[in-house]
Amino acid sequence: MEALLRAADHDVQPALSPEQFARFCDFFYHHTGILFGESKRYFVERRVLDRIRASGSEDFRDYFALIRFDASGRELQSLVNAMTVNETYFFREDYQFAALTSDVLPYLAGLRQRPIRIWSLPCSTGEEPYSIAIAILENWNDADEHAIEIHASDIDSEVLAQARAGIYGQRSLQRLSAQLRARYFTALPGERFRLHEAIRSSIDFGPVNVVDPRSMARYRDMDVVFCRNLLIYFDDLSRRQAVEAIYESLAPGGFVFLGHSESMSRMSSLFQPRKVSDSIVYQKPLDGE
Repeated sequence: MEALLRAADHDVQPALSPEQFARFCDFFYHHTGILFGESKRYFVERRVLDRIRASGSEDFRDYFALIRFDASGRELQSLVNAMTVNETYFFREDYQFAALTSDVLPYLAGLRQRPIRIWSLPCSTGEEPYSIAIAILENWNDADEHAIEIHASDIDSEVLAQARAGIYGQRSLQRLSAQLRARYFTALPGERFRLHEAIRSSIDFGPVNVVDPRSMARYRDMDVVFCRNLLIYFDDLSRRQAVEAIYESLAPGGFVFLGHSESMSRMSSLFQPRKVSDSIVYQKPLDGE
């Protein structure tokens, strides 16, 4: 899921006082690690106003109390969904999938005596974890000889539901050949395509918040983590916390793939950079290294 901020519409006037805006941004930051600055004021206000109306709250004060004290957490989840957008497509930065199947997986197959665990974080609407599955089937000759688990997580409950459904339009499939479309998808009306059930059922989808230790604690002994273009939305403190949580989720010798504009060396010294095919990946040291 690359998390991007939705473009703001410019037909609604700002409605939060400076104090309200600051309180809200501080609250959202502590819950998600995403920091909104003054440049995103209009974007934030528009989404907050939408949620005030949708929730039946009278005003910002009423709504702020709701998201802070509602034990069910439903409105807070709706707010998070509104504040993030997930724009991605199959085989984005495809050279990383090539590195996975040509070098990383063969290495891990010789290292592990258990299933190899791959984690897509955030997974958005599912294009990334499904691309991982297809890449393995298409390009790793030894795939049938090894047990592989693919896990996929996102903070946005709506995109998780879309990912599980596995229905995509032309834009998501722009990088797929006609042969791969025919092999893995069924055409639907309206130029949509549904991924075959065998692939959909092979991915374990679930919610996660990378700055919530309890949420991240569910994921351990991962061998590969794809965490692409998420950390660029965090400040330095949240970024370090997220990187440390990802480090703890990995088994010794495991790898992290970041987005092409991201560098682990600017965030943490925990990992060892590796040149793999045309990719830079980051490895958690093996025990004793």
